[in-house]
Amino acid sequence: MAAASSQQFAGLALPRNRSSTAASSQRAAFTRASCSSSSDQNQGSSVGCGGRRSFLGGAAASAGLVIALPTLRSSAAEEQLSQWEKVPLPIDPGVVLLDLSFVPDEPNRGFLLGTRQTLLETKDGGRSWSPRSVASAEEEDFNYRFNSISFKGKEGWIIGKPAILLHTSNAGETWERIPLSSRLPGNPVVIQATGDKQAEMVTDEGAIYVTSNAGYNWKAAVEETVSATLNRTVSSGISGASYYTGTFNTVNRSPQGDYVAVSSRGNFYMTWEPGQPYWQPHNRRSARRIQNMGWRADGGLWLVVRGGGLYLGKCLGVCEDFEEASIPSRGFGILDLGYRSKDEAWAAGGSGMLLKTTDGGNTWSRDRVADSIAANLYSVKFLDNKKGFVLGNDGVLLRYLS
Repeated sequence: MAAASSQQFAGLALPRNRSSTAASSQRAAFTRASCSSSSDQNQGSSVGCGGRRSFLGGAAASAGLVIALPTLRSSAAEEQLSQWEKVPLPIDPGVVLLDLSFVPDEPNRGFLLGTRQTLLETKDGGRSWSPRSVASAEEEDFNYRFNSISFKGKEGWIIGKPAILLHTSNAGETWERIPLSSRLPGNPVVIQATGDKQAEMVTDEGAIYVTSNAGYNWKAAVEETVSATLNRTVSSGISGASYYTGTFNTVNRSPQGDYVAVSSRGNFYMTWEPGQPYWQPHNRRSARRIQNMGWRADGGLWLVVRGGGLYLGKCLGVCEDFEEASIPSRGFGILDLGYRSKDEAWAAGGSGMLLKTTDGGNTWSRDRVADSIAANLYSVKFLDNKKGFVLGNDGVLLRYLS
């Protein structure tokens, strides 16, 4: 898709009316419609792990010495002592899980999303899940990839690819499909419920839209796509930004509404704060390309690079000064971090890697519960300090044991 101009992009409006309307000005509204289908592919990896035991005996036994040996845990006992358990899911092994959210007014009720139009529901806090279907999403011959879900009260939103938007006002009992325009810049990747009938939607081309009337219409929060911003500011010194026509690889939102996004090639990142007209580009400080970025519980940034490196921002909020943390990644890529509190966080990565810190990221230890899981763990989500989940490919879901 060609980059939209600032004049065209700032006036993007998405009315709920299904009838078409011609764009007569830079602030014209137009009808939302569904997009064409797409496919998703993911690959997993496996790793084998083992242990060793040593015993005392021989000369000591013949000398009549009585030696007290420490009790050795079996692998089953070690798994029980872990803070995570694997949850069986009623899905095909090839499904890639992408997001989950719980209903604040019904804390044991939640929904889990993924590829192949996967929608699962739990009513017991995530211990068990059952399939759900949305009739309006099955009317067309598309295999939707549900990317993001968010709830506020009993009101919830789901977005996916090809472009699809679902809305519920009754905690997910029923879902209504809201049409999206085929002229929407990019594919929706993040949705955030922000209040009564209010939501915020982000696409992989950097478009940000807000609604205050349950999706009846949408208003652009930025004036142009990231491609237009970067190509307009090629003299800014941002490496890899010249004639940029790519998309975001990852997008993460802070509780305060700030965004950090990594370019598709991982050679720079961009930030946006409410009220800013454009995304702000930033050079990476590491020679290795960026894998993912997000927000710490204290409001600072974290950054992981390809090959397993972890960096923590030295200041709170948007920051370009990072300090490398020592983390035993064993060369496997770290794919995501999730914070349970300001001090405790979990890092997930390739080949079932799961690491924990209890001192804000200064030191890390390994949780071996995932060593036997032949999957990449790529998303860590804590909804509060007692409810957390880790998502992995091939339908892997781990639940935090509070």
